[in-house]
Amino acid sequence: MAQTEKKGGLLRKSSASKKPLKEKVVLMYDEIFTTEDPSKCNPRFWEELFLMKVNLEYLEGKLEALDGEELMKIKDNINCLFQHCIQALGEEHPIRVVNALQTLCALIRGVHQKNKSTSGFDIINMLVGFDKAELCMKNLMESLDSLLCAEGSESLKSLCLKLLLCLVTVTDNISQNTILEYVMINSIFEAILQILSSPLSRREHGYDAVVLLALLVNYRKYESVNPYIVKLSIVDDEATLNGMGLVIAQALSEYNRQYKDKEEEHQTGFFSALTNMVGSMFIADADEKISVQTNEAILLALYEAVHLNRNFITVLAQSHPEMGLMTTPTSPIPTTPVTPLGTTPPSSDVISSAELPLDADVQTSNLLITFLKYSSIVMQDTKDEHRLHSGKLCLIILTCIAEDQYANAFLHDDNMNFRVNLHRMPMRHRKKAADKNLPCRPLVCAVLDLMVEFIVTHMMKEFPMDLYVRCIQIVHKLLCYQKKCRVRLHYTWRELWSALINLLKFLMSNETALLAKHNIFTLALMVVNLFNMFITYGDTFLPTPSSYDELYYEIIRMHQNFDNLYSMVLRLSTNAGQWKEPASKVTHALVNIRAIINHFNPKIESYAAVNHISQLSEDQVLEVVRSNYDTLTLKLQDGLDQYERYSEQHKEAAFFKELVRSISINVRKNLAFNTLSQELLLKEFSTIS
Repeated sequence: MAQTEKKGGLLRKSSASKKPLKEKVVLMYDEIFTTEDPSKCNPRFWEELFLMKVNLEYLEGKLEALDGEELMKIKDNINCLFQHCIQALGEEHPIRVVNALQTLCALIRGVHQKNKSTSGFDIINMLVGFDKAELCMKNLMESLDSLLCAEGSESLKSLCLKLLLCLVTVTDNISQNTILEYVMINSIFEAILQILSSPLSRREHGYDAVVLLALLVNYRKYESVNPYIVKLSIVDDEATLNGMGLVIAQALSEYNRQYKDKEEEHQTGFFSALTNMVGSMFIADADEKISVQTNEAILLALYEAVHLNRNFITVLAQSHPEMGLMTTPTSPIPTTPVTPLGTTPPSSDVISSAELPLDADVQTSNLLITFLKYSSIVMQDTKDEHRLHSGKLCLIILTCIAEDQYANAFLHDDNMNFRVNLHRMPMRHRKKAADKNLPCRPLVCAVLDLMVEFIVTHMMKEFPMDLYVRCIQIVHKLLCYQKKCRVRLHYTWRELWSALINLLKFLMSNETALLAKHNIFTLALMVVNLFNMFITYGDTFLPTPSSYDELYYEIIRMHQNFDNLYSMVLRLSTNAGQWKEPASKVTHALVNIRAIINHFNPKIESYAAVNHISQLSEDQVLEVVRSNYDTLTLKLQDGLDQYERYSEQHKEAAFFKELVRSISINVRKNLAFNTLSQELLLKEFSTIS
């Protein structure tokens, strides 16, 4: 017998047969693509169609090949196919349900490709018809909701989520996707929560559920009342919130693990040998090769949870074993190619704290620690656009956390100490810190470390002004909490002071180049006011009196930088230029710092002269400082412990619109390439009862 081969919906014999034979499902598609009703000649047409294995490629290709006019001629048949797909979702036989779901995916994508330039209304009309749209979409959403909530097949649930993701991302700008109006009216919110609260469902579908929720929350969020925003903001079920947190933690942890693996591979490879041989001149170039795609989709989900739901804040501190130490699942999980925004689900399992008991000998972690590690990686390189967006979103999330009273309570809790190994950018002038020497400290120390690390490592030509402003604001908000609650944090404040002074030095050294692009005085004022905060209120939150003395020592030691800054802002504030007003604000803010310098410097010089010492030690300078506080006069500055609260709608709407657009595009690409294969599904439903 001649061997039969299959290609593109055609069956052909390997012998010299003149005409290829089409498989039956392709012949049936061809009937749909005529102006005649296919069920006229065959009353069982629709029933038979959903028993045939879907040929996605052929169906989508057929739709895309037609022009607008040709498509309109077969609109009735397309509508009929769409409606019969919805009817088939209620069938008992799972193969029919699978084929209906697959066909719906192909229809939605195919019609979208054809209608790219037209409005969503045309797509709705083409798929289902305006007159039947409301009822059909209601039935579709109810069927999907039932399948997601049922005890049945996990594969069916997976396919339902893929279809929903397909529906949501059918347009680049999801707010222009009018089909989503029906998803708003016929909510599947509770079904998503049910997936997240069940350990089994969460393991299989948690990632898709979380990404779907993040996208739905962003549909016309500034223009109308979005029910998903309202519902997410009031969720208080602990199991659901913890489930969502675990899915996010696992995805971020997977990223951290991939980065660590690449870093280790990189360090033991050729570049490492070369670097050791010729010195550290290649460190920066070598580091650029350590690149793992960022995951904005899961980061957006974390942001929405933190921003909208105050109850989710408790999840940030929920302890679980270090994700990297978890055992991987025994059941195979299909892997998918990583797309440019990391919209691929992690390949490891998500384990709830109930499923894996804590071991006293195992380093515990939590979502916040995993997030801080993730942030320390993506914030290293802001030259790449995706990493820049990721870095910005990380800082926005930290801003929301730094403003929250409960979050601050556990950040500063002395009884919640963790060893947080942040990633540090390789730099020529410093050694890599040994992981084993990391102390256990309150989590706020890791947040401050991250801010200091960013300040130190991003003073460059392409200066990320926006990220610096956010970074300084986070530090300020944490200090405001410490001042208000009189929290005396044992932290190496000198590292922060040194980083801030070096930042001011950088701004002055690059004044001309930076002023061409940025108002550097806004940032300079924020930095100066951080010092004013320490000067005015430091005695209420610095750990010891000697810490306050060290603050003065640093200001005096680095007085030249403050003198130079004063000279610069004085020059610009006395000229009638565009920088007059912002520069004069910095001039006024420097009054107490200058008072400290002008008060102590003569006394230090006098002490040196009397004692015939050419250069004073730190202890000697501190002795002069301690003995001359009484005669120092400082001005009381108002508003140092006040700040403007974060507001998304007024300041960040454009950023989120663009971010969600890029996530939508990449989720769609990811679905298109790899997640709609039927092989596993058909194996699962190989027999029809």
